[in-house]
Amino acid sequence: MNMRLSRKAIATTGVAALAFGLAACGSSDDGGGSGGDGDKGTITLGYIPSWTDGLSTAYLLEDQLTKQGYEVEMQTLTEAAPLYTALAQGDVDMYPSAWPEVTHKSYMDKYGDDIEDVGAYYDNAKLTFAVPKYSKIQSISDLKSHAKELDGKIIGIEPGAGLTKQTKDSVIPKYGLGDDFELVTSSTAGMLSELKKATDNKEDIVVTLWRPFWANSKFPVRDLKDPKGALGKGEALHFLGTKDFSDEFPDAAKLIKGIKLDDEEYGSLEDMVVNEYGEGKEKEAIDAWIKKNPKAFKTEITEEK
Repeated sequence: MNMRLSRKAIATTGVAALAFGLAACGSSDDGGGSGGDGDKGTITLGYIPSWTDGLSTAYLLEDQLTKQGYEVEMQTLTEAAPLYTALAQGDVDMYPSAWPEVTHKSYMDKYGDDIEDVGAYYDNAKLTFAVPKYSKIQSISDLKSHAKELDGKIIGIEPGAGLTKQTKDSVIPKYGLGDDFELVTSSTAGMLSELKKATDNKEDIVVTLWRPFWANSKFPVRDLKDPKGALGKGEALHFLGTKDFSDEFPDAAKLIKGIKLDDEEYGSLEDMVVNEYGEGKEKEAIDAWIKKNPKAFKTEITEEK
């Protein structure tokens, strides 16, 4: 009996502890499969809503997989660690926008044997430190001399994020910032709130950011130079499946492997889902985006009749 069959059998008897434990981290949207008959099985997409690359691609996959005849369930979580754990143990079937090469490498080192890399859809992602465009600071190496103006704070995101780990383990020690700065972590929403407040009032701030991310164009910010390469090299964004995903869902895997987005396509996807349409209208956003970007799929997309 393979791991997935074993998991589902256990869940039926009511003792799948981790599956039930996911409820403490997020929620399941059973409406995610509307429009599909479920003949090909159920695929659970696990994602972190505040990380809008995953939010956008989760709804893109929900739309396309449903049209292929899969039942799709959406499982939201708040941190990367429980998401990778759930993926490795088969409690979610796919993480639709992972950063496994650099940002999430530690999770891949731990769980990679139980995860299938189904393919990369975007190849120009990177971690950044950013300041307002009006700031005099040009480089991370300049931060020490501006600690007073910045109140000794680097405004970060979730404590369990790969960007947070990279900041703590690489950026702060390589640039000798430990005596002058505190990394303030809370959430992506919390970071953006602080960024908005600072830029609205033309105040100094430094935040941890990444590309691609809609906030880079919404807020008047620019990246700081990273001469020591402490934030790591650029990387690709991947679709990660639980082990043997392609064997269990071959049609889904074929579709997913064919999704390739350039900067313009990705940017318009995230902007439509997050900003133009917004919460509660994700499906409408995906419909509008697909009409404008049919060439984003390198394999033919057909709806099951």
